[in-house]
Parts: sequence; C-alpha cells; structure tokens
Amino acid sequence: MNTTIEIEKGFDLTEIINGEEVMTPSPLWIHQEISRNLFRKIDSHVEQKGLGQVYYSPLDVIFEDGMNRFQPDLLFIRKENRPAVITDWVRIVPDMVCEIVSTGTYRRDTNIKKEIYEKYGVPEYWIVIPELKIIEVLTIDNGKYKTLSYAEGEGTVTSKVIDGLQVNIKDIFG
Repeated sequence: MNTTIEIEKGFDLTEIINGEEVMTPSPLWIHQEISRNLFRKIDSHVEQKGLGQVYYSPLDVIFEDGMNRFQPDLLFIRKENRPAVITDWVRIVPDMVCEIVSTGTYRRDTNIKKEIYEKYGVPEYWIVIPELKIIEVLTIDNGKYKTLSYAEGEGTVTSKVIDGLQVNIKDIFG
C-alpha cells in the first residue's frame, strides 16, 4: 500500500534562536504530563474568568522573521491583545510564555530564551524544571526579569499577568 503524507506548512519541531535553526526532539512522556497539567490548570482559570486564550506547543511565536521563532510549551494572550484576524502563527508578543525544561535544554531555556523573551518584552515567563519539581515565575521590571513567584517541591506560584491565578505545584508534578 502506497500512501503519501502531507506535512502542513510550519508543522515541525524546529525553532530559530538568534538566527540559528535548532532542531528540538519530541517531548518525553513526563514533559507532556506536566504540560497537560499546567494547561488544564491555567486554561480552566482563564476560561472561567474570561481573560483570554491559552495555547500549547507546537505553535510558532515569531518575534522576528528569520531571527527568533520559538515554540514555547504554553503561552497566554489576553483577550484585549488577541488580534481580530488570525492568519497563521503568533506574530505578537504573548503576555505569558512557559518553557518546561528538558534534559539538554537547561541553558537554552533558562539563559538564552530568557534573554530573548526579555528583549522582546514578554511580560511573564514561567520556567518549569521537572527533575527538581520547580516552577519559577518571572516578570518584567524596568526591562529585566525579576522573580515574582517560586516554588520547589511544594507550595504555590502566582501570576501577575493572569489575574488571580495560583497554582499549587503538587497539582502539576503529582
């Protein structure tokens, strides 16, 4: 049996970081469980309060064509910032992005991407480190990220951008 599979435009697991194309392997099972748990928690809150939309990877966020194109694990766009017409990918600065750090992406997610998200003025950046059961929420203050909320092993993190959101990390890591 001969079948042809067409890949839709833009559907791949590559990012462009400072002009360099970076291939990203597919996420591991635990990564997907954490992503699902976070999405459910955040999306439920956002829907209930009518705050905007939460999206999950793979969805390209294009900050600058050919220079910086990311696929954050989760992102949030406030309803007032969502474009009236959506054509292809996210071409605005999201209000929040979340990266779940995988083996081999620690430096990229916690340093390189952090600097780029900061450069483009992403108001809130969540860094999730599964192996250490850490969630850190960073917010922009005078053009630089500062820790707003941090929990390791147990505790709750809060958001400044997503009004009223509190996440108990035991709900995320199990």
